Amino acid sequence: QVQFVESGGGLVQPGGSLRLSCAASGSTFSSTRMAWYRQAPGKQREWVGSITRGGITAYADSVKGRFTISRDNAKRAVYLQMNSLKPEDTAVYYCNNALTPGSWGQGTQVTVSS
Repeated sequence: QVQFVESGGGLVQPGGSLRLSCAASGSTFSSTRMAWYRQAPGKQREWVGSITRGGITAYADSVKGRFTISRDNAKRAVYLQMNSLKPEDTAVYYCNNALTPGSWGQGTQVTVSS
């Protein structure tokens, strides 16, 4: 079973940037469409964006133009570059399989506040 370990979160001021990383185990990673999700306090987990095995990306309207997803299949890693951060981006961020999410990792906390 594939497992995910997210990292790179922290406290950042509005307008700042962060780069999140996700390390995945499992031999099928390179053929898997991956996604980032987030869950804000008191809200349901939501999809942020996804990337195909070939690098084609899609994003939620709320982050389009500010966030960029990339992947390194050799390292079994997925990244989320977040620019122009807003307070409403505050959440725990997770990565997982885009089509059939499996077990969730611990996530990484992103807090956007002045």
